[in-house]
Amino acid sequence: MADLISPTKRQLERDVMAMLAADHRPLTLEQVRERLGGGVMATTVMTVLNRLHEQGLARCEWVGRSYVYIADADRAERTAGRIRALLDADGDRRAVLARLIAMLPPDERLELSDLLRGDYAEAAAAPA
Repeated sequence: MADLISPTKRQLERDVMAMLAADHRPLTLEQVRERLGGGVMATTVMTVLNRLHEQGLARCEWVGRSYVYIADADRAERTAGRIRALLDADGDRRAVLARLIAMLPPDERLELSDLLRGDYAEAAAAPA
């Protein structure tokens, strides 16, 4: 079943991820909430942090008396994770992939084809 998330929560997820990536140090739920202006309920922030953790975009560790969260992916990895989440959310993955490929310019299609035929792990390991 597709995981539905409202556009507002999707934007909140992007904002929190950007915050974690920019800070470069672990943040507690309350620190994230304060940086968002405090207007977001703690349970909503917790849901967003848990989603980021489940997607492999943030690490979660118990430190002292609370959990802390830190970004756990580089830019290319975060983008790939977002694409993966979008594919997982849509019912017809094949149609989405076909349309994505159709939207690519010829040089990017060729690059994709080369990656699929060759060692894409090496390209994935290269810095973004």
